Amino acid sequence: MIAVDACVVISFLAGEAGPEVDALIALLAQGEAILAPSTVTELLSDPRSGGEVGRLIADLKTLPTLDGYWRRAGHLRALIKRAGRKTALGDALLAQACIDNQIALLTQDRDFRAFADLATLRLA
Repeated sequence: MIAVDACVVISFLAGEAGPEVDALIALLAQGEAILAPSTVTELLSDPRSGGEVGRLIADLKTLPTLDGYWRRAGHLRALIKRAGRKTALGDALLAQACIDNQIALLTQDRDFRAFADLATLRLA
């Protein structure tokens, strides 16, 4: 399984091309794509999202949040910020869910490089 960031899902649904979209298409065909809870929230909170988003989310599994998740996510975000790197709350939540479940992340967002460099996030 590989977790998919919202930016990749949005690119896929918009019909855009690129290596991450191609990877998502392959993951969907193999049944290997999974979403973090924060990604589900991000995708559904876009007022422009339509039925396609809902259908895609319904077809995919969601990573579980493990006991202590919220604390670990807070500590992870603090680690990244102490290093002077950029980190949004949603990114820290997504990274921590992937780390907890030992799942790689497929993303187009370079900000996740900080989580790979300073923590144990694996990027696909």
